[in-house]
Amino acid sequence: MKRLLALIATGATALGLTVLSNPPAAAAVGCRVDYTVTSQWQGGFQGAVKITNLGEPVSGWTLKFTLPDAGQKVVQGWNATWAQSGATVTATPVDWNRALDTGASTDLGFVGSFTGANPKPTAFTLNGVACTGSVVEPPPGGGEPTPGPGTGTPVDVNGQLRVCGVKLCNQYNRPVQLRGMSTHGIQWFSKCYNAASVDALAKDWKSDLLRIAMYVQESGYETDPAGFTSRVNSLVDMAGARGMYAMIDFHTLTPGDPNYNLDRAKTFFASVAARNAAKKHVIYEIANEPNGVSWAAIKNYAEQVIPVIRAADPDAVIIVGTRGWSSLGVSDGSNESEIVNNPVNATNIMYAFHFYAASHKDNYRATVSRAASQLPLFVTEFGTVSATGGGTLDRASTTAWLDLLDQLKISYANWTYSDAPESSAALRPGTCDGTDYSSSGVLTESGALIKSRISTTDTFPTG
Repeated sequence: MKRLLALIATGATALGLTVLSNPPAAAAVGCRVDYTVTSQWQGGFQGAVKITNLGEPVSGWTLKFTLPDAGQKVVQGWNATWAQSGATVTATPVDWNRALDTGASTDLGFVGSFTGANPKPTAFTLNGVACTGSVVEPPPGGGEPTPGPGTGTPVDVNGQLRVCGVKLCNQYNRPVQLRGMSTHGIQWFSKCYNAASVDALAKDWKSDLLRIAMYVQESGYETDPAGFTSRVNSLVDMAGARGMYAMIDFHTLTPGDPNYNLDRAKTFFASVAARNAAKKHVIYEIANEPNGVSWAAIKNYAEQVIPVIRAADPDAVIIVGTRGWSSLGVSDGSNESEIVNNPVNATNIMYAFHFYAASHKDNYRATVSRAASQLPLFVTEFGTVSATGGGTLDRASTTAWLDLLDQLKISYANWTYSDAPESSAALRPGTCDGTDYSSSGVLTESGALIKSRISTTDTFPTG
């Protein structure tokens, strides 16, 4: 185990700030900028900036704008390199959003301070061109129709998932992104997972996914294989009854070589795959965080466990852990190339990536951005704090991560939907003794931000 920033959807008009209004319909020129204040507090605010390139494709860009009040300052930002000179703010790209094709957009954000008024920025330019254009819709009957979002629960809409190319796709062969939560170790926090809490996760949080973290050691599966298998199956059923996907996480951590648990893994997955094979909502994660072990050894483990699952459940998506605590090897000084050059010999699989926002920043994001064009990735665990599970929430890094995952359509599960006494937990200590799992009074700072992020409307494509 390693021990989460949502753009808070508050009305900008109440703050005296609005999204820039669209000009009258006209030929698209230059660029368009949509600016929104997503949160404001005494002396500070958070701004979201969406750039849409309406001109020729660019391989690099510089955004500039003016902060009209002398008391306004950019304190920190994400998804760009930010600088301020007097009233002029400059943002330049990071590796993954450097190129913008015609019609392409990228989302930036910053935390600012102010001492007087807080008027909206003015004079937005992109590479020196004023951002005054509007996005023009295609003429009726022209072009390829865009599939509309489906209605119903995540499982109702998407059905059986599969890997298509480097994306997770639904029953319509359309790429989708699942956003959800991970349990903590069910041997320690079983009281957090009951009808009330899973109801809240599905209905109030609008989570697409429940990741079920079943530790193998640390008072977990090895102490009571039948009992833990039964607990996992029960949570699979609870998630399915509420229309959420269930990820069965064989949570290996110590020792870090998954081959230590190879026989246990075969026994466990043979059982849960046979029992859940007819269910469309089950995903298998076969090794949580391999560490202190080579990619070759992880690959060997995967190529022995995957056939066991496939023998019973030939269609489900299977996720393989990666080197360096599922960092694609980055935490071991490597990168995704070892997997690209020597992939697991199996189909319909994805590779796990984990991050903790306060510890894992630009070099990790650059790796994910590169790897996502070559490997199907699933962020099966992430936190808003440090890799220890403690410390303060890193708002800027978390937002940069989640914006990147949204852009790349990479699914994720946050650590953790629990009331553990650590800052990565979404619920305040003692919450699981009651029945309220959603109101502001029971959420930690991390929980409030993640709930705000994942509870926004899904746009699962159909047709």
